[in-house]
Amino acid sequence: MSPGEQGAIVLVVTLLILLSGAPVAFGLGALSIAFIAIFQGFDALHVVAETFFAGLNDFTLVSIPMFVMMGAAIGSSPAGKDLYEALDRWLYRLPGGLAISNLGACAIFAALTGSSPACCAAIGKMGIPEMRRRGYPDDVATGSICAGGTLGILIPPSITFILYGIATETSIGRLFLAGVLPGLMLTGLFILWTLFIIWKKGFRSHAIDFRYSWKEKFQSIPKIAPFLVIIAGVMYVLYGGVATPSEAAGVGAAMCVLMALVIYRMWRPKAWWAILRDTTRESVMILTIIAAAVLFGYMLTSLYLTQTLAQAIADMHVNRWVLMAMINVFLLVCGFFIPPAAVILMTSPILYPIIKSAGFDPIWFGVILTINMEIGLIHPPVGLNLYIVSSIAPDVPVTRIMWGTIPYVLCMMLAIVILCIFPEIATWLPNHMMGGVH
Repeated sequence: MSPGEQGAIVLVVTLLILLSGAPVAFGLGALSIAFIAIFQGFDALHVVAETFFAGLNDFTLVSIPMFVMMGAAIGSSPAGKDLYEALDRWLYRLPGGLAISNLGACAIFAALTGSSPACCAAIGKMGIPEMRRRGYPDDVATGSICAGGTLGILIPPSITFILYGIATETSIGRLFLAGVLPGLMLTGLFILWTLFIIWKKGFRSHAIDFRYSWKEKFQSIPKIAPFLVIIAGVMYVLYGGVATPSEAAGVGAAMCVLMALVIYRMWRPKAWWAILRDTTRESVMILTIIAAAVLFGYMLTSLYLTQTLAQAIADMHVNRWVLMAMINVFLLVCGFFIPPAAVILMTSPILYPIIKSAGFDPIWFGVILTINMEIGLIHPPVGLNLYIVSSIAPDVPVTRIMWGTIPYVLCMMLAIVILCIFPEIATWLPNHMMGGVH
């Protein structure tokens, strides 16, 4: 059987397993073992345990549970509510100020958690009921939160960038820096669309004569200021050469836990148990997917499937931007059905040599890949943020939430086009701060 025929079988069976709803890690692991045994014989299975362990034998992976704990500590506290209220007091006079406050809160919260679901849930629990109470259309109230939540995997620190960095052996510090300006740009596009649609519909967050006093505005700052200091601190030690990503993650997690204790008095064992439980559950899930994906990648390579695919694409002799368009469509379709972590770990080893040979910057491509994953988070059937928002507002039909996200999906596609025309938006900051060679 030729590598092409083997590849077609692997592709079809993998899609069927993943679409069946089986846990990604167990599905990939079982498929890898089965295909190695079928195509190479049972004697080849002696590498399975060693390869699985090698997938986890990387010090950089320590940063994942640390960043997850950082998000769990903040997500379990009322920090999201305080952040949202503070921004509302400063932005309430803008058309759609409440929706814009939510998007701003999502952007800042993203820098604290690095997790899209945590960002979406924390801001949505406060923002969606409040927007609906004040008369905002359901599609705007839910769609803006869905979209804002996706910023959690683009604005650093981002677990998505960590996974891409590990899979492609790319600098995680550079990837974090590369996500800053595109994250701000995408937040700006979301805000511009929200301003336009709210202005067109004629809604206001508050009554025309309503005013927050300067005292009320400044009273909202002290509770959120320490968390902004944490963001600045983590970024400084990471990019100032003081610490590695793993060390910076450990410091950030410790500071977030300490702030949750000091500011929100989270002394109760129940609160601590929730933080540790959520951290352990998500970290184990991500790390198991990583190990299974490494085994899956080994299987693809040992059967010469990745090499055959890369050679077939190289032999097409298409314009590199046509190639990039094809890759974007491929990632978009993958994101519709497979969670971001699995897509990145499965596709990066295949796509990395292709984009390198086509002359694309792998750091820039990491940002493009992440925005594609963001689209998948608010698009069915796996659109995780859709279901989180639906659980917050169960009386709003999922189809209405989906229609509310479509303009934000178009904003993300526009962001990809802008980054293709002006790649310096992603590459300037890491090159400026860390030098141009990587």
